[in-house]
Parts: sequence; C-alpha cells; structure tokens
Amino acid sequence: MWPVWCFGEVLIDFLNIGASEEAGLRLPELRQYPGGAPANAAVAVAQLGGQAGFIGQVGDDAFGHFLLHALQQKGVDISRTVIHPTAPTPLAFVLLDANGERSFEFLRRDSADVLFRPEQFLPQWFQGQGILHLCSNTLTEAAIAATSMHGVQKAHEAGWWVTVDVNLRANLWPGKQIDVERVHALCCAADVIKISREELQVLGGEPRVAQWLEAGCRLVLVSDDGNPLYFATSAAHGGLSGWVTVPKVQVVDTTAAGDSFSGAVLYALARCLPEQPALLSDEQALRAVIGFAIACGAHTVQRKGAFPALPQFNDVAAAWQL
Repeated sequence: MWPVWCFGEVLIDFLNIGASEEAGLRLPELRQYPGGAPANAAVAVAQLGGQAGFIGQVGDDAFGHFLLHALQQKGVDISRTVIHPTAPTPLAFVLLDANGERSFEFLRRDSADVLFRPEQFLPQWFQGQGILHLCSNTLTEAAIAATSMHGVQKAHEAGWWVTVDVNLRANLWPGKQIDVERVHALCCAADVIKISREELQVLGGEPRVAQWLEAGCRLVLVSDDGNPLYFATSAAHGGLSGWVTVPKVQVVDTTAAGDSFSGAVLYALARCLPEQPALLSDEQALRAVIGFAIACGAHTVQRKGAFPALPQFNDVAAAWQL
C-alpha cells in the first residue's frame, strides 16, 4: 500500500453542540474537537487501515499539542508535523443549523499553518511511491500558496499522485474574495480532484472539468449534497463519466463528510493502484471506489465532530466491493 501524506491545516474545531440560558442570555455551548480538512483526510485514511501522515505546522501552545496527540492517537504519522515556536495554532468555530449544516468563523491570521515554507518540504520525503493530498485552504495567501505548489511540484517530480479536495472557504480569503485562477492552477496540477457542485460554479462551472482533464487530471469527482455524484476520467483513462447514487441518511453533523469521502478515495487508491494501475479505466472498479467513499461519508454525517465521526474499516466493510 502506498503512503498518503496530507498537507495543510490542522486546527481546533469548536463545535456548537447546544445552548443554555443564563441571566437572560442564550449562550452557545462549544466543544473542542481536532479538525482541519487535510488532517481529517489523513485520519480517515488511517482509520480505514491505510498508511497516513500529516505535513504541516502547529503552534507551541495547548491547542497545538492537543492536535499532535489526537493525530498520533488516531494512527497518523506526525514526523513531518512541525511545532512553530511563536505562531498560534489556528482555530475554527463551527456553528450548526437545525439541519446540521455548518457555518464557519476562523481565527487564522498569521497562524502556524500558513507559515510553512517551501524549504520545509524535504527531498527525502518523496522517496518511493505515494500520494500527496491538499486543499485550497493553503492557497489563501501568496506565501502559503507558493509553498503548496512547491510541494505539488516535488511530488510530481518523484512520480507521486497529487489529489485535491477543493474545499472552498470564502471567509479564509482576504475580503472573502476567492482567487479563482489560483485554485484553478492547483486543480490543473492534480491527478484527482474532489469538488462540490456549488464550488464548481464558483470556479467557472462545467467547462472547468474538461479543462482539468485536458491539463492532465485523471479523475474529477463532483458531489452535490444528497444528489447523485458525478465522475469523469481523462481520455487516457477511457474518458468515462456517469453518476453514482448517494443514500439518504439522518444527518447530524456534516463537518467532516467531505473529508471522510476524500479519505476513503485516498485509501482505495493507495490500496489498489500498486496492483491495479489501470484502476481508473475500469468503470466497475471505479464505481466501487466511489460507492465505498460515499458509504464512508454517509457514516460520518450521522455523528458529531471530525476525527471522532470518521469510520473504521469494519464500520463500512460491507461497502468494500473491490
């Protein structure tokens, strides 16, 4: 099995778990959870039994040490996770509506994660074969965007696959203005892209899928809430396309749903590609990968939090049809 290394932010999710009344005030109750999209994906891979590691940076504070312990406790290799001596660990406040849908507030200005620099990607990290996974949240500032693209370049030079979960968060960008072309450039450099229908519209709509596939992307996965998921492969992988049904479940918290899906895709690729290099050209096998990932996402939305909600393999073993 190939190793999967996820790069980006690991942060504290303060999740709204209820509210209480005190002195005439309605006070939201928040619980501290480990989170961050690429960190969630790394945990998802490890929980399923894959070899996962996290590349990134936390602060030398109580939150940073809590996150390191949480990653390690979940089986994620933190040997490439750095402790910054002065910058704080990023924080996110996740508020939920009655349907379990999220809204986010971030404390991330000059935090440790965005101070990771290109020279911190060491050449020896890319020995052998593997997968580098990242999200658009490490594109929000010029310096961390340059670092992200440097890591992608090093991965490709070593023959690694690069996977991207677009995962747009407008309120992380200056003035809430997403640099569409910067995100597009990352997608053009990816082998596998996971994106929601809403995010796709922000980036330019359906024509973008064809552009990414023409640029060298092998597989694009477009989720659409509870509607069927669309997939498309490049001409080199048969030019396949179609939809896969998403089951209806009782949604409790969608915080890590996409990360669980992405982690399951990463796990399946890392497990299957060494023996099935033509995996993406086999429509039946590809649909099985997507179906497994959907089952992992469905499991996750029925539970609260990020790390705690991610399934172990036995939880979703019935969905593994490869």
